[in-house]
Amino acid sequence: MKSRGLGWILLFPTLVILFFFGVLPFIYVVFVSFHSWNPFAADPTMIFNGADNFRKIVFDQAFLNSLGATVMFVFFAVFSELILGYLLAQAFMKDFPGKGFFRTIHTLPLIMAPIIVGSVWKLMTTPSIGIIPHYLDEWFGITMNIGTSAPAAFATIVIMDIWHWTPLVTLTLLAALVSLPADPFEQAQIDGAGKAQTFWHITLPMIAPAVVATVFIRLMDALRTVDEVWMLTGGGPGSATRFLGVHIFKEVFPKTNYGYGSTISVIVLYLTIVACWLLYVTMLAPRQTKRS
Repeated sequence: MKSRGLGWILLFPTLVILFFFGVLPFIYVVFVSFHSWNPFAADPTMIFNGADNFRKIVFDQAFLNSLGATVMFVFFAVFSELILGYLLAQAFMKDFPGKGFFRTIHTLPLIMAPIIVGSVWKLMTTPSIGIIPHYLDEWFGITMNIGTSAPAAFATIVIMDIWHWTPLVTLTLLAALVSLPADPFEQAQIDGAGKAQTFWHITLPMIAPAVVATVFIRLMDALRTVDEVWMLTGGGPGSATRFLGVHIFKEVFPKTNYGYGSTISVIVLYLTIVACWLLYVTMLAPRQTKRS
């Protein structure tokens, strides 16, 4: 009983911080989502409109376009980061010349703030001064302008996100691979199992919790990305890279439509929870059922 009481005492500061900086803001956003509110209008009074904001969002073409662009971005970015991160983690499991130096260089993007990443990539992709358009034109004859080409802007953002966050995936999967016991792999080698069979039947099931946790983190972060996209393209050209985070930003700040912006935020949170739940059900729940 004393140890349990001590545990609650130690946990209490964290619970207080979580309540004031997590629970209360969430409750307030949900409250605002049921109102029409422009705090900078001549009459800044909140007007209760029930579920009108939620009905509006179903037929809002700008929101639906942002949702579609976000889903595509999350799929290409997170899937690519997972594949590249696993391959790099496997490479780091082996010894090779310059391994420590390369591992250090590889993790450097993680220490950069997203807004700085977006600014750097903006400089590198600006047609007049950017190194990427220069060499694409000089070596391959390809003209790149993310300000006018929607596919180029979208592809650049995906590549930028992969460059920024693949090191995180590498580190988490590397930690999982290092912790694996050697006995199952030795037995598989004795039984004559190939690399593909070893991966699907031994490696992947054993690192599944780490894979799911990594995808959770990247999925939640990718769904709300704003800084990098805003600095690089501002959501353009047109609405090609106006992802949900950027869409919320434009609704809340330039338009000062706080009620509708809060509604979109609640919907994005709901979609994030559903996506993570589906991932858990399909990857982790079956494994736990078999163990029990």
